[in-house]
Amino acid sequence: MTTVESPASTPDTAPDVLFRRWLAVIAMAVGTFALVTVESIPVGLLPLIGGALDVSEGTAGLMVTVPGLVASLTAPLLPVLIRRLDRRVVLLGLIVLMVAANALSALAYDFAVLLASRFLVGISIGGFWALAAGLAVRLVPQRHVPRAVSIVFGGATAANVLGVPAGTLIGGLASWRLAFVAVGALGIVVLVALLFLLPPLPAEHPVLPRTLARQFRNPVVRAGVLATFLLVSGHYAAFTYVSPILQDVSGLGEGTVSPLLLGFGVAGILGNFLAGAAGERRIRATVITISVTLGVVLAAFPLLGRTPAGGIALLIAWGLAFGGVPVSVQTWILKSAPDSAEAATALNTSLFNLAIALGALFGGIVANNTAVSAVLLLGAALTLLTSTALWSTRRA
Repeated sequence: MTTVESPASTPDTAPDVLFRRWLAVIAMAVGTFALVTVESIPVGLLPLIGGALDVSEGTAGLMVTVPGLVASLTAPLLPVLIRRLDRRVVLLGLIVLMVAANALSALAYDFAVLLASRFLVGISIGGFWALAAGLAVRLVPQRHVPRAVSIVFGGATAANVLGVPAGTLIGGLASWRLAFVAVGALGIVVLVALLFLLPPLPAEHPVLPRTLARQFRNPVVRAGVLATFLLVSGHYAAFTYVSPILQDVSGLGEGTVSPLLLGFGVAGILGNFLAGAAGERRIRATVITISVTLGVVLAAFPLLGRTPAGGIALLIAWGLAFGGVPVSVQTWILKSAPDSAEAATALNTSLFNLAIALGALFGGIVANNTAVSAVLLLGAALTLLTSTALWSTRRA
């Protein structure tokens, strides 16, 4: 998720300056792509990493839990801690930290070292998400703000389409360590681009702790962050283990996981556009529809996904449903707190990442103590609860 830091500042409108700043927006989108890839890349590599470091798949899922927990704390705290520090400097520092964390992941000789590297990843993810879209808003004229924010969001969507499947493919063909090296190399490219393209970005309105706390008094914001938590935790409780699910439940080969995740991501792009268009008109109905669709798909998987064809069909439907989650919950938050967008979206970013962490954690507990297919039922229960939480809430 992202934080809209402030209303857009009007930049110099000279064509060469505007062109350079649009390039900076694109560079931040690539940074978002790299960070979302880093956060989710273990999803396709759990069996390989677990086997190499002699841990169970459920324990290996901590590679998703740890950065999610850390990011959930970093997202609201970092804007408060950095106060008036130049956001350009902070953003560059976060990319450096991501590159260093990936280098440590690639060199990890045991699972404890790997988890330490994922802790650093969590800091970079939470901080980058808390600042990136708000900085993109400040780079372009007011009339282009929606486009700039959508470009930054597009980096996250593209990560699901290309980043995670590519990492899975590299891990399968060469080594899971090389997958982390590749993402770290992309981070270096982003670092160089931002170093040359981003202008100084001093803080405009520093975030205060009481501003964050006030958001809980808004019942529509509370409903929105609850919806975010339930939908994302339900998804990640199951999706963290999508590779063993496809292999053990649907009988698909290990080599098919990467192209199937690509199909999942393509469906997610379509879901993103559909939900974005629908959410502008009827956001409450859109989020409830996503909740019901995602819950039904996950609940049906243990029954209808027991063949390769059934598993593939349900995976595509899963991607279509979840693809609409980030844009729809972000739209809900922005509509519910138009005068406190930064604080409200910081809170939502925190809950989004906390949901990733706890979803993966409890999914791992279920997978270790029952069967991997049981995480699908856990995910279905959590996502369906979203409808109950929102049914009586007034329109955002």
